[in-house]
Amino acid sequence: MTDGISEVIGRGSATGRLDQDDVRELMAQAFGQVDLKGKRVLILVPDSTRTLPLPLFFRLFFEALMGSVGRPLPFTSFRVEGRPSPIKVAALDYLVALGTHQPMSQAALHRLVGITEEEHRTTYSGVRLFNHRWDLPETLITLGTIPAAEIAELSRGLLVQDLPVTLNRMILDYDQLIIFGPVFPHEVVGFSGGNKYFFPGISGPQVINFTHWLGALITSYEMIGTRHTPVRAVIDRAASLIPLPKLCFAAVVTHDRLAGLFIGRPQEAWGAAADLSAQVHIHYVDRPFERVLSIMPEMYDDLWTAAKGMYKMEPVIADGGEVIIYAPHISEISYTHGAIIDQVGYHVRDYFVKQWDRFKGYPWGVLAHSTHLRGIGAYDAERGSEHPRIRVTLATGIPRDRCERVNLGYRDPATIDLSEWEGREDEGVLVVPRAGEMLYRIGGVR
Repeated sequence: MTDGISEVIGRGSATGRLDQDDVRELMAQAFGQVDLKGKRVLILVPDSTRTLPLPLFFRLFFEALMGSVGRPLPFTSFRVEGRPSPIKVAALDYLVALGTHQPMSQAALHRLVGITEEEHRTTYSGVRLFNHRWDLPETLITLGTIPAAEIAELSRGLLVQDLPVTLNRMILDYDQLIIFGPVFPHEVVGFSGGNKYFFPGISGPQVINFTHWLGALITSYEMIGTRHTPVRAVIDRAASLIPLPKLCFAAVVTHDRLAGLFIGRPQEAWGAAADLSAQVHIHYVDRPFERVLSIMPEMYDDLWTAAKGMYKMEPVIADGGEVIIYAPHISEISYTHGAIIDQVGYHVRDYFVKQWDRFKGYPWGVLAHSTHLRGIGAYDAERGSEHPRIRVTLATGIPRDRCERVNLGYRDPATIDLSEWEGREDEGVLVVPRAGEMLYRIGGVR
């Protein structure tokens, strides 16, 4: 199955910024190389827990693919070799690649793409917005199975089992799949984006649980910010079973700028974006810190997503140090998996590995999340004692008794005065505003 563009079309730099006209130009080049006229197009996008100028791209995709334009962008014809080229696709729909995140309401979907309910009824009436449902078997289709021998090779011998590959069956209603999402350092796969929007983005529980546990066995500490990983290899292999052409718009963004955009086949476009992300999203410091205060923005609405405030900081926390996840707005561990986490708690990897018969029946993706937030450490099976490398404390709306029940520290967020924390780097104290997307490491070049 050909994916259209032979070479990556893109632009970006660690310090630069792309504007609306830059995006238009790159889109024009890309869509000039694929025949989408009369085709049904499905665009996969992230939910609101990722920074992305999705409202801008929603309107630009509409302009490029529907030959029309909606508020507030001024009309500019897309031109290929100097000729106006309205593509006029037969359908242009969006599927939010939620993985196991909560489905979004219709109002939340409108906010995600930057339109009003009235605009959806009028200007964008032909565009449909869908949530992925990993938990409903009837929404999934099996594309094939990756055999155990191949899984053993891809996972470097860590796991040996057949892996059924299931995906949202909606894809079969379309002629072209487009991924549009950001690339950041990621705890499970190394760098997010690319084929990850299929797996786990719109996949079934088998691949979700398998890939997350594979990453956990390696540990987030080792995986995060690494370009080539066993999990990425499994995801790319699973994506090769998708019987449709795929095009990827891989963005590199911060909270205030679009640093780069790369368009092409998913693996190649993602690779170019990952290289830039390594420059944009990894911040190097000279030495470890004893205490880190991660201030979580409100786009993370439960601990499941806000846990990024721990594992993006883990590499720069000293042995025996502490990370505090400061998020007074968060009152739930996980809207999807909270009941299971209440049962298993948060633990280091070997706590589960050395008691595998006890825990293997739980969803592996939840076990993986548990290890990501607790971090690396050791477990003495004979004594039943656990020794995490660092302390993890929640300063959230989650009450003390629940924090302690799941093996995390508690601090009343009202006792934290930011003015008492800031400016104390020389004392081994670091405050991280808008934590969750920047990865901190020791050494390297700033």
